[in-house]
Amino acid sequence: MYQTVYSIILCLIWLGCSTRPTPLPYYNTPDFMPLFIDDSTAVDMQVKHSIADFEATNQHGEKITADSLRGKVHVANFMFTRCSSICPIMTNNLKTLADAYKNEVRFSLLSFSVTPWMDSIPALRSFAESYKIKEKNWHLLTGEKSEIYRLARRSYFAEKDLGFTKDSSEFLHTENIVLVDTHLRLRGVYNASLKPDILQLNLDVSQLLSEK
Repeated sequence: MYQTVYSIILCLIWLGCSTRPTPLPYYNTPDFMPLFIDDSTAVDMQVKHSIADFEATNQHGEKITADSLRGKVHVANFMFTRCSSICPIMTNNLKTLADAYKNEVRFSLLSFSVTPWMDSIPALRSFAESYKIKEKNWHLLTGEKSEIYRLARRSYFAEKDLGFTKDSSEFLHTENIVLVDTHLRLRGVYNASLKPDILQLNLDVSQLLSEK
């Protein structure tokens, strides 16, 4: 009998070890071809893409930069306060993510305005109030249009292949949201208008936060 119990315990331990989550992939290119790498040395050698330096201002008048995001997991989406199509859906879906990590100091949610000439700090603050956005780590961002568009298309690959070669003269409008790790490397892309994608993003954020 004891031998049987011992065997069951060993089996349970083995199952627990074997169900470790698969490491999230890395992305170097706007086609989001995944790179599955489980060795830190290989990551440094093979993953060349990361979020470029930038500076934007949030709804509280605070400066947010790439450097301020180092050491944190963050997600980024691109919206505008006067959008009446996908943006309200995205914002409401993202509220569940923001609420889940509202007390996590190693997490940030960035919502960049793609109409920064209209979305001033007061406009972003009013938008936050209308959606009851109170999380301190959810930053609604405005700044220079050319910088935001370049950042969206060349760093976050927000429109994937379709937008990579476009410039700020072509309007940016996408439902994609991008997951970025503590080293500013791309680790996932999701459709922020779809609740199943937000649920998966929630799990992936948790996984990245637990990475060493």
